[in-house]
Amino acid sequence: MEAVQSPGRPDASGHPTPPLWLLVLITISGTMAMHMFVPALPDAARGLGTSTGAMQMAISIYIGGLAAGQLFYGPLSDAFGRRPLLMWGLGLYAAGGIAAALAPGLHVLLAARLLQALGGCAGLALGRAIVRDTSHADTAVRQLALLNLMIMVGPGFAPMVGGAVSATLGWRAIFAVLAVAGIVTLWFTWRLLPETARPTGNFGMRVLLRDYRVLVGSPRFVGFALGGGSATTCVYAFLAAAPFIFVNELHQPVQAVGVYAGLMVLGMAVGNALTSRLSRTVSANRLLRVGNALSLASAILLLAIALLGKLTVMNTIVVMLFFTCGCGMTSPAALAKAVSIDAQRVGSAAGLYGCTQMAIGAACTALAAMGHDPALSALTVMVVATAFAQVAFTVALRDERKAAGE
Repeated sequence: MEAVQSPGRPDASGHPTPPLWLLVLITISGTMAMHMFVPALPDAARGLGTSTGAMQMAISIYIGGLAAGQLFYGPLSDAFGRRPLLMWGLGLYAAGGIAAALAPGLHVLLAARLLQALGGCAGLALGRAIVRDTSHADTAVRQLALLNLMIMVGPGFAPMVGGAVSATLGWRAIFAVLAVAGIVTLWFTWRLLPETARPTGNFGMRVLLRDYRVLVGSPRFVGFALGGGSATTCVYAFLAAAPFIFVNELHQPVQAVGVYAGLMVLGMAVGNALTSRLSRTVSANRLLRVGNALSLASAILLLAIALLGKLTVMNTIVVMLFFTCGCGMTSPAALAKAVSIDAQRVGSAAGLYGCTQMAIGAACTALAAMGHDPALSALTVMVVATAFAQVAFTVALRDERKAAGE
């Protein structure tokens, strides 16, 4: 990632730049808390005496919190800077982890998860904005793909770590580990993160609404945001259902669920790596279409296998690897195009994009939990979401060509 150098050193545009490893720590904080807890859902449900469907709300409400918080972090960081907002967010994240570890019942756990999410979403929105601050528009796709590649290693191993911690120390220990990770990341942020934005100091409801009105009024931004959210976070429906699919339907041990989920998430890293390499010679527009088409075809194939009653561990993992690879190809291209539409509203665009992405993920997870068959419900949601993404990208790219006078 060429634009990310040593702490405080300016890039070609004069922006100070943080180290890559710190950006990775900052950005993965939000998603780590989601992926680590997935294998422990059945154990947590038994421990708190609640149903599996109710416990899946711990994932849905977390994704919802990630979505809502980014609406405010983006514009606030444009006004007051990325650094102070990140430090506040990481503090909330650590506090939420401690509260979740001590939760006596489901309602307290859900409240703690919401607090944790409202802190973790700072890294998601502002880590991406920092990358855009320190890169040029023509290199943003490659740099975001490289950052995503590094980021996916963490969530890829997170389900394995979460499964191991839950099996040995209990599900509550997962939140203790996340709280410690948040405190450590906060310390490094305080010591090493330079301010990469040029804060305007101008913030208020009128400014916030104006910025979002401009973005929502752009067919390109709306198309890339809705398409990117649908293409990349519909996989959360499958990840939330994975413990019940593998344990209850495919009769696998709980410890294996983390390994399977980790393998699927790592498919995104393969897609990110392909995008990082191909973006030098292949347009972002083509990467969007090809990546999402791969995900759509994979979702249709796996749904057909499930309807025929032929679902196995092997074919589920293999087809899902192709699905997540397509997600990995689509994600950085959609994000880079969305946050590059208005140079004065990078933080707001990153926040609104992230909110849209997480809101769609929460909706997909909730819809998948409504059916009686977890596999069929999750796969149906994935097919519909990726088909919608293909339509949204087509609309956005058509508007882009029209604006360019083609």
